[in-house]
Amino acid sequence: MIEALLGDEVDEYGGYIAEVIYGANDGIITTFAVVAGVAGAALDPAIVLILGFANLLADGFSMGASNYLSQRSSQEYQAAQNDVQEIDRPPAFTAATTFAAFVFAGWTPLLPYLLGLVSEDLLTPGVTFPLSLGAAAVAFFVVGASRSIVTNRTWYRAGGEMLTVGMVAAAVAYVVGSALGGLA
Repeated sequence: MIEALLGDEVDEYGGYIAEVIYGANDGIITTFAVVAGVAGAALDPAIVLILGFANLLADGFSMGASNYLSQRSSQEYQAAQNDVQEIDRPPAFTAATTFAAFVFAGWTPLLPYLLGLVSEDLLTPGVTFPLSLGAAAVAFFVVGASRSIVTNRTWYRAGGEMLTVGMVAAAVAYVVGSALGGLA
C-alpha cells in the first residue's frame, strides 16, 4: 500500500533505511537508558531532562559525525583501490539523516518529563517513569514496524524485534542504575 502511494520514492529513500533505523533506534535506546538509569537510581526526575537533552544532542551529533567519517572513509578506500563509483549517497546527507533520526525519535522518552514541567503531578517517579517506558516502547515498535515499508519483513515482526532489543537495553540501564544508586 505504501509503495502504491509513494511509488519510486520508496526505492530512492530506501537507500537511507540504515541511517534512519540506526539513528532512530540508538536515539531511543540511549535516551531511554538515561531515563531508566536515573529512575533505577531513584534520583530526582529533573536530572532526566538535563542528562537526557545533553545525551540527545551530543550523542546525536556524535552519531552523525561518525556516519560522515565512515562514509568518507569508504569512498576514500574505493578511490585508493581505483574502484571509483558514482557517489549516490553524499556523506553529509547520510550524516544529517542519522542525526535527524536520532533526535526525532530520541526525544520520545523525555516527553513525559517535559510534560511534568507543565504539571507537577506528572513529575514524580511513580508516574513519569512508567509513562516514559510506554512512550519508548511505542517509539521502538513504530520505528521497527516502519522498516516493513522498504523491506520484506512483516510490520509486527519488525516492530517486535526492535521493541525487544530496546527493552533489553533499558532493563540493563535500570539494573545498573539500581545497583549504583547508593553512590549518589
